[in-house]
Amino acid sequence: MSMNREILRLALPNIVSNITVPLMGIASTAIAGHWGDDSAATIGALAIGVSIFNFIYWNCSFVRMGTSGLTAQAFGAGDLHECTNMLVRAIAVAIAMGLLMLLLQYPIGEAALWAMNGDEMTRSYYYARIWAVPAGILLFGLNGWFTGMQNAVIPMCTAVTVNVIHVACSLWFAFEFDLGIVGIAYASVLAQWVGVALSVGLLFWKFRRVLTSVVWSEVFDLQPLKRFFGINRDIILRTFCIVAVYTFFTGASARMDDPMLLAVNTLLLQLFTLFSYMNDGFAYAAEALTGRFIGACDAISLRKSVRSCLLWGLGVSVVFVGFYLVWWRDLLGIFVSDTANAAPLIETAGRYIVWIILIPLACSMPFIMDGIMVGATETRIMRNSMFLATAVYFALYYGGYWLIGNNALWLAFTAYMFLRGALQYAFSNRLQRIYRKA
Repeated sequence: MSMNREILRLALPNIVSNITVPLMGIASTAIAGHWGDDSAATIGALAIGVSIFNFIYWNCSFVRMGTSGLTAQAFGAGDLHECTNMLVRAIAVAIAMGLLMLLLQYPIGEAALWAMNGDEMTRSYYYARIWAVPAGILLFGLNGWFTGMQNAVIPMCTAVTVNVIHVACSLWFAFEFDLGIVGIAYASVLAQWVGVALSVGLLFWKFRRVLTSVVWSEVFDLQPLKRFFGINRDIILRTFCIVAVYTFFTGASARMDDPMLLAVNTLLLQLFTLFSYMNDGFAYAAEALTGRFIGACDAISLRKSVRSCLLWGLGVSVVFVGFYLVWWRDLLGIFVSDTANAAPLIETAGRYIVWIILIPLACSMPFIMDGIMVGATETRIMRNSMFLATAVYFALYYGGYWLIGNNALWLAFTAYMFLRGALQYAFSNRLQRIYRKA
């Protein structure tokens, strides 16, 4: 087996899946901008609504990560019965969480609308789209299981299908039925549930021969459940830190003396997001392969896969450094070319572009290390490194803002990203703790 070929087999479909996410967001924003008499109000209402659901989904993402590592280890060990048990556990947890979100939709929604100053248009969007949440959480569980089973093609097919249906139905519902952003919400509901149906269909088509009979006493056995929820607890705490960092980044940008810095920082963060979509694909590959080789007790392949994934991450980072050095103006122009203040926005962004050039190098390790730790189910290392990196982030910002202004925010963010990877490497005794598992 060529390790690089195996990594690309897992990484490339995930990269394709990731790319569809911003494209769907761009399409939704364009639809909102062309509906009604006040496009700015419509886009603003949609942005707040999407932010609420991003917060919900981020805090439910542990279902995917908690499932993939344990499934990959069972797959590597050839324990297909435990793979089946993990699938049932993931679905059961996802259904329970989805039902809980529906039961709590009113207090969660009203609190979020109050906190983000949402209007009636946003409220209508929220209460329409909330019915997609159970499907979204189910897809987290299913995709985590597919990743653990070394299959990245089914999640890719599902993601592409969901996003195509979402865009097509958003256009249809928004304009044909004159529903505006509520139509976009209903399109999300339909697309997500079609995605669940497609994933389940492909699951039985591809894996029907490896699924075993379900023994419910084993599925809900206390020992594996304790491990499953322990891993998920660590991931939830880590996710809270990520949400805090990104939320604070936007809030701090909005409080700057220069009001243009909010737009500038948002644009620059889009360039970082573009890079993260690429590196995340290799993180998923690291996740799947690490768990698989630990389960198989194949220490040689584990070392080779970890080293190769880290090198791929570094390679992607170097490519993006060159990409941003040469074409950063053109990339920013895509977002603001039609606006009246495009020139001053790009000119102001130029004062901080050095951070975007440096960040890919700072981030070459953390994404891949996250994947390695998830595959090895070393989520406590992930959690503790995130706690420390987040503390440094806030310390650097508050200690440096009065001296270097907006540069302190970017310095804090760059250090936070770098420390995430460096601390995981250190806490795992330079990965020796991971290798010993095999």
